[in-house]
Amino acid sequence: MGTAGVVTAQRGYSGSPGRRLVRGLNALWRPALLLGLVFAAWWVVTERKMVPEYLVPTPTQVWENVRGEWSMLLRNSWVTLYETLLGFLVASVLGIAAAVLMVYSKTMEKTLYPIVLFAQVIPKIAIAPLLLVWFGTGLSPKVILAATIAFFPVVISGVSGLRSVDPELIDLSATMGAGSWRTFRKIRFPNSLPYLMSGLKVAVTLAVVGAVVAEFVGASDGLGYVLLQANGNLDAPMLFSALILMSLIGVVLFAVVEAAEALLIPWHASRRAGIPLTTS
Repeated sequence: MGTAGVVTAQRGYSGSPGRRLVRGLNALWRPALLLGLVFAAWWVVTERKMVPEYLVPTPTQVWENVRGEWSMLLRNSWVTLYETLLGFLVASVLGIAAAVLMVYSKTMEKTLYPIVLFAQVIPKIAIAPLLLVWFGTGLSPKVILAATIAFFPVVISGVSGLRSVDPELIDLSATMGAGSWRTFRKIRFPNSLPYLMSGLKVAVTLAVVGAVVAEFVGASDGLGYVLLQANGNLDAPMLFSALILMSLIGVVLFAVVEAAEALLIPWHASRRAGIPLTTS
């Protein structure tokens, strides 16, 4: 098939709302089916009393708990979401800045990379009490821990993306008189976006983990605090309710970053995986 055929196929695929809808449904039915099977298994196990209710509540009990405690759960979900978003934003800005410094400066790379790696291998639950002592029980330790956990994938994906540009393209831009800033803005950064967006999708889910872990150590609100209280009271329905809401936060944030990826790099092969290879 010629180039014109490929372009026509791409335009036909990306421009057809019906085909985009079909592609979306094809992507969703498998996880929806799996979740349905998990829910059905959960229902059967709990309704037949195969496990004690204080260990695994029934779906009905969880639903009734969510309905009865909705205002409290919503308030604490907003707290965790706010901490997560701030931590993710800090990790994204600092991670991209660190990646740029390491790519453009060998000295900075040799200085920062070992420190970043060392910080990554430290169990984050181990530094949470220190953050609590240093910054108190307010917002700061939650944001810092969320940012610390989310920082590493942003840095690594940013460095990989910025270095993935064809050297001949960089040489060509220099030959045509483009400076470092123009080359970065027009060539390096746009070409790094596929790698960077992959790192951001990982980072945003890790930021949720960081915020909740910090709430475990010291907090008076947030889903991590709700989980601790429910665990101490052996309140299984509340425990499951908080876990489900926590998971929903991670899934929604992941979907938001993926939507941003679709808007920023619609030209990348990963966004065109479903384009037909031949024309009809």
